[in-house]
Amino acid sequence: MNAIFDLSTRFRALKHRNFQLFIVGQLISLIGTWMQTTAQQWLVYRLTGSVALLGVFGFANQVPMLLLAWMGGYAGDRYNRHRGVIVTQTCSMLLAFALAALTLTHVIRVWHLIVIAFLVGIVNAFDVPIRQAFFVHMVGKDDLPNAIALNSSIFNGARVIGPAVAGFTIVLVGEGWCFFLNGVSFIAVLVALLMMRIERSEGQRAEESPIRSFIQGFRFAMSDVPIRSALLLLSVLSLFGLQYAVFLPIYAKDILHGGAKALGLLMSAAGVGAVLGALQFAARTQYKGLTRWMATTCTVCGIALMVIAAARTFWLCAVVLFVVGFAATSQMAATNTMIQRRVPDEMRSRLMAVYATMFMGVQPIGALIAGGVAKHLGAPYTLMAFGSIVLIGCMVFIMRVVMKVSPGGAVAARAGATSE
Repeated sequence: MNAIFDLSTRFRALKHRNFQLFIVGQLISLIGTWMQTTAQQWLVYRLTGSVALLGVFGFANQVPMLLLAWMGGYAGDRYNRHRGVIVTQTCSMLLAFALAALTLTHVIRVWHLIVIAFLVGIVNAFDVPIRQAFFVHMVGKDDLPNAIALNSSIFNGARVIGPAVAGFTIVLVGEGWCFFLNGVSFIAVLVALLMMRIERSEGQRAEESPIRSFIQGFRFAMSDVPIRSALLLLSVLSLFGLQYAVFLPIYAKDILHGGAKALGLLMSAAGVGAVLGALQFAARTQYKGLTRWMATTCTVCGIALMVIAAARTFWLCAVVLFVVGFAATSQMAATNTMIQRRVPDEMRSRLMAVYATMFMGVQPIGALIAGGVAKHLGAPYTLMAFGSIVLIGCMVFIMRVVMKVSPGGAVAARAGATSE
């Protein structure tokens, strides 16, 4: 327990001035981002009452990651990553202000929400691989795993605050002000980025096409047994396990008989668990046994989803969402760390693009599946089915990977997996 507050281990990446600036700016900006996400989901459901359209909204927001993350990875390895992050954050700010203007002038329509969600998704397809690869420039390779975990903790710390603030803001003044405050919050991260002192780097110039560049990164990922196995497991969790977010407006309004406040608090409960999961991972100083940890956390997620499916009380849902947040975030941090520790720097953005594609890119497909299945079976039965699928994926991972990671095992012999 004392390790949780040990600055020398859990927060060691914060000794770097650039990362200190990044964390402060990112925390403020991400609170606004989670406010906007919550308000958008609530507004879509309030305007339509359709679970299917919640799935369409999620699809529109996330499908660019599936289609365009390879372009972001190419740009991150070929051009200056610092400037790239500044450009993507500026675009996100402008889209937030556009959404605020449409909502506050009462001309907002569902198609506006879907189009802007799609445009935000395009920006994120470039931002995620570039920003993930940018960490090494702020902290160096030795503190990179800790920086990844701390970034995850502030992402989910904002997930605690943002939805709760959004719930109260929606009740008091409406969704439009959530979007406006998100736009304002981007100023903090832009100021932080401009204040950084980053060694000048223009990236690598190459004649190969962006598609060929992404294929090269994908081949590297699939040829490395630990990376491939971890990415496939994370894809299962992303495709089915993380779709619980699609159902939260339905649970808050129709099953738990709450409202926008209940939605915000449920999302915040998952956020609290995610923060603690990230901080728990940040305390690591050695990274053996990651495959077993991934299997354990994914199994916990599958069981927790099945419990939520049967839950009919607010506090039980909140507690279980806390567990889901803890386990899912810890697994994501473990997967990200494994990849970044094993990849050469000249391919870092491309591997982060593969990571983003197989993690965030499959989520729109899951959102469409979730919306379509829930329309016929209802949210609880859909969550039960998805939890069962996650558990099946975990069992396959355990049998084919974890049980072979041993001094004499096949995986260890082929790829040195005992170190992971």
